[in-house]
Amino acid sequence: MSIEIAPGEPIRVLLAKPTVEAHDRGVRLVAKKMRDAGLEVIFINFLLPEEVVQAAVDEDVHVVGISTSAGGHLPIFEDVIAGLAAQGRDDALVEATLLSWGVEAVFGPGTNADQTIEMIKQRLATVSP
Repeated sequence: MSIEIAPGEPIRVLLAKPTVEAHDRGVRLVAKKMRDAGLEVIFINFLLPEEVVQAAVDEDVHVVGISTSAGGHLPIFEDVIAGLAAQGRDDALVEATLLSWGVEAVFGPGTNADQTIEMIKQRLATVSP
């Protein structure tokens, strides 16, 4: 993994929520906290994993976060990770539930948004030039 962030460039985060997901209060709060911490956040609703991959490529993000409380998240994550790799973007950190697939971190219910932000900043600081 080699993420390069130029000096002064903000960390770019894509937060994605399936359109079938009715619970979005948490991810919207995380997005606000990330923006308040100086991260650049792109928030999307999606139907297909391919839409997340395309948005990650188009927006040239450093981090991909997927919010879900529905049971169909495992196939979504698998397709997003495979799609990012196929697009040459397997350098983006992906927050999901399957650490064994190379996912960087999982943040479950009750996680403080500051913990997520700190992990992202620390991880990207260790891989930046």
